[in-house]
Amino acid sequence: MPSIELNSYMDMPSPLSVEFQKGRITLEKHRMLMLHAGAMGSLRRELMDTLGMEWARRVLTRMGFVSGELDAGLVRRLMPNASDDDLLLMGPMMHSAEGIVRVSPLKLDIDIANQKYYAEMLWEDSFEAEVHVKSMGLSPEAVCWIQIGYACGYTSAIVGKRILYKEVECAGCGDRHCRIIGKPIEEWEDAEAEARHFEPIRVADQIIQLQEEVQHLRYSIDDQVAMGEMVGTSNAFRDTCELIHKAADSQVTVLLLGETGVGKEVFARSLHSISTRAKNTFVPINCAAIPEELIESELFGVEKGAYTGAQHSRPGRFERAHGGTLFLDEVGELSASAQAKILRVLQDGEFERIGDTRTRRVDVRLVAATNVDLKQAVEAGRFRADLYYRLNIFPVIVPPLRERKDDIPLLVNRFLEKYSARHGKRVTGITERAMETLMKFDWPGNIRELENMIERGVILVGPNQHIDVKQIFPCVDLSRGMAGAGAGPGGEAPREAAGSLDHMVESALNQSASLEQIEQIMLTKAVERSNGNLSSAARLLNMTRPQLAYRLKKYQAVPDGVTD
Repeated sequence: MPSIELNSYMDMPSPLSVEFQKGRITLEKHRMLMLHAGAMGSLRRELMDTLGMEWARRVLTRMGFVSGELDAGLVRRLMPNASDDDLLLMGPMMHSAEGIVRVSPLKLDIDIANQKYYAEMLWEDSFEAEVHVKSMGLSPEAVCWIQIGYACGYTSAIVGKRILYKEVECAGCGDRHCRIIGKPIEEWEDAEAEARHFEPIRVADQIIQLQEEVQHLRYSIDDQVAMGEMVGTSNAFRDTCELIHKAADSQVTVLLLGETGVGKEVFARSLHSISTRAKNTFVPINCAAIPEELIESELFGVEKGAYTGAQHSRPGRFERAHGGTLFLDEVGELSASAQAKILRVLQDGEFERIGDTRTRRVDVRLVAATNVDLKQAVEAGRFRADLYYRLNIFPVIVPPLRERKDDIPLLVNRFLEKYSARHGKRVTGITERAMETLMKFDWPGNIRELENMIERGVILVGPNQHIDVKQIFPCVDLSRGMAGAGAGPGGEAPREAAGSLDHMVESALNQSASLEQIEQIMLTKAVERSNGNLSSAARLLNMTRPQLAYRLKKYQAVPDGVTD
């Protein structure tokens, strides 16, 4: 077995330059650093405390791997005529010279031309094992992660083939010395498990994953709040709750129908919480809020390499909802392709991720919601009839707030408690005049609008004061939203507005205008009035921006100068 001599390193043509006055150390043209081993130990502990042992190992292993690759390139340039053994042994020798560990070859069988390799190395006085024991104590697993990464990176670059080393003995575990074995990755039985430690760390992907986990946590917290907000005594509310309880006892697909803002997601969460699936996940998705080209990957997941930018495989909402409930809000906005795949899941419980051929099975309870007439969408060819029939097995109409006026005082109290706590302000209640105004208002935005108004009132009112009309409706002409087609403070409707609408409808009917024509005109006029700003136009039409964009695209009616 060849010995490793430091003299070989010193004989390399000017590899190392130390310029103390300039504060610069270079190895060939690469700038090098001298760091305290204790500093590396502190960094190691901080990584483990912050990221956990698995992610700390990946970061440090990857750092060593890149360092090994760089040293391999340096050695090849400086020793172009060296033998296979000499090239390979320069890595352990450089590792020793850099103060990392003292390396002694035990076995070495290398044939670069035929890409054959086997090696056993003895590591003595490993800095990494030393700092780990000092800061963390003895470990149940091998801990020389930077060194293993270096060995793999260096040898793989020299041999031209992926070589994987494993640390079979480690001083960090209490062994006398460290010992490693290296061979081609395909010769290891657990290669896949080990290889993940060498994958590049994609911080953006991890941040997105953490954001999703935070969102799920927020949803679980909101679930408790939403159940508390499901209060009411009106007949309409009681009838809906009765249907929800009946549906909860089965696994039937439920279709929630109702206007925007009536609380369809609150009812969906309630259904999940009282069903046999309550211990599993509730996964919501707003189909109108996700671009059409991304909705399928969100629902069904995507395999690595399925399209540009898909650098990692990830599950979709169906997989994440396995054993639980998947809530599809605004289901009427789904593309034809997504509709077909959802129908297959409902019928067979099977699907494939985007870019994958493997069929996966899921057990999911589906709850869908829409504020559009799906039957009319079927007739217009915008929604699959077979999917509509599968979704419409158990329809539940969620009543608008104007049909459950008796529930307004209860909802107001609930929202006062919620937002007083959220904003850290004690509000003593709401004035009789404000409550009377709320009872007369027509609520085009339903419960969501009421909740927003109460939060605004909590923000605007002073501490220990009652909320009055001016805090709830600071910039609103009350006569435009009063019950009875817009009743004013005196209870009379502004007949001019109602008459104008009647005239518009009569005129359209006299001209035999179709509903699609009227909708297209309203969409384009709203965009024109908003000077091409889709967000502003969507607010004029009381819809979301994705809903407006979808409808404009459907009618191919996107005006010039559209922004936002």
